[in-house]
Amino acid sequence: MRRVAGLFVALLLLVGGLASPARAAQTLTWTADDGITAYKSAPTSASAGETTIVFENSAATGNTTGMPHTLTFDTSTEGYNHDVNLNILANPFDANNGRHEATVTLTPGRYRFFCSIPGHSTMVGELVVTDGPGPDPDTTPPTVTATAAGTQDGDGNYVGTATVTVNATDNSGGSGVKTVEYSLDNAAFQAYTAPVAVTAVGSHTFRSRATDNSGNVSAIGSLSFTVVEPAPDEDTTPPTVNHTLAGTQDDDGNYVGSATATLTATDDDSGVDRIEYSLDGAAFTAYSAPVVVSTAGMHMLHYRATDKAGNTSAEKMAHFTVVPAEEPDTTPPTVVAEVDGEQNENGAYVGRATVTVTANDVDSEVASIQYALDSGAWLAYTAPVVVTGLGAHTVRARATDTAGNASPEKTVTFTVVGSGSDACEVPDTRATVVIDGDDTGIPNVDTGDGCTINDLIDEYASYPTHAAFVRHVETVTAALVAGGTLTKRQQGTIVRAAARSDIGSFAR
Repeated sequence: MRRVAGLFVALLLLVGGLASPARAAQTLTWTADDGITAYKSAPTSASAGETTIVFENSAATGNTTGMPHTLTFDTSTEGYNHDVNLNILANPFDANNGRHEATVTLTPGRYRFFCSIPGHSTMVGELVVTDGPGPDPDTTPPTVTATAAGTQDGDGNYVGTATVTVNATDNSGGSGVKTVEYSLDNAAFQAYTAPVAVTAVGSHTFRSRATDNSGNVSAIGSLSFTVVEPAPDEDTTPPTVNHTLAGTQDDDGNYVGSATATLTATDDDSGVDRIEYSLDGAAFTAYSAPVVVSTAGMHMLHYRATDKAGNTSAEKMAHFTVVPAEEPDTTPPTVVAEVDGEQNENGAYVGRATVTVTANDVDSEVASIQYALDSGAWLAYTAPVVVTGLGAHTVRARATDTAGNASPEKTVTFTVVGSGSDACEVPDTRATVVIDGDDTGIPNVDTGDGCTINDLIDEYASYPTHAAFVRHVETVTAALVAGGTLTKRQQGTIVRAAARSDIGSFAR
């Protein structure tokens, strides 16, 4: 863990001050420990003006493992102030032993703060800032009020449950509220972190107090109320509401292009009446379908639900970041087909022509290249195509990239001729085409330059494989069909004979 801590030592990026600044009019303190789901403590309200920010993530605050955390102020989400750029990284083993200070100037409004370390995404909160009184020292204690909410009968008693919410402010002194505590029915004071639901039937006394960052303690506030038994069919329980986020995420957990928030609520008693949400500080609006957020940046979603008895759930939050999606590849590959070989004075290729196909794609990658010789079927291109059949030829080529874009066909035409009048000095003059002893019955006619069909098939030449010999016969006969020497039916007879042969299957 010390090795991890070493990676984060002494990182302090902020606007408005460095470690150990001059003391400001008010001090706000955040603390963290080994947890990754919430700050151990954090202020919720403050006064406008010059402020000392203290962030402590140390052994003294409960960090026993060296877990790093940041205190980062949001500078992009709509609905929040963006005038404080604060990003403090702290861990117990850094140069300041995990305690850092910075001086900033707060303005009236709301600030959003969070921990920016991946995996700590639920460490988030809001700071409400009101107009400040000026730079005088804070000698005034906070004010604290407690209010009860719930379904009441005609006598003002709370039916089934009374939910007590405590609000503390420290506007006059300006140092800000540090802690809020409460005591129910003369029990010991304990930390107040969320509204307190009181369900015990009877009379109750709820006391509350607050302490600011200057150490001033408020007068104890007292609230009395009575809880009575609900009627057997009366619903006093608020709904349960939750959210899910969906979308394509990058390695940092950001949603690429858009994020879709789906809200759900359940209520076992009277049933859910409505769900409401607020995105990025906007007014609450009725939820009727999943909320799709495609604007790039950080976002905060508040939501709540109300049942048909009028019970409203506690407000919940979800925060996430959307980053722009990459533009899709809609551009097909570029294909080039080139013919090479020995040419005569008329540009015809003597004996053979070799066709080489290349393809490239700027945006993605080339997935496949295909070619077709003359009227033949499309075949996978894996190596240059050697054409030995005499006559005119056409080779078509195309390519497809990994995004599925297919290129236009690229076409090259050329002619292959014999090597001269002595091309077949001793021609094969058998009356019919014979392959490896298999008589096809097809006339073995002269194809030009004194060469017959048997000469072009050249069954005694060396072929690396049987398949290579069959392809050679297909190429030769296709050219003869194109030139009118053979019919398609005759070509098929010759190719089948080549396929039945053993030529190329072993050394001859």
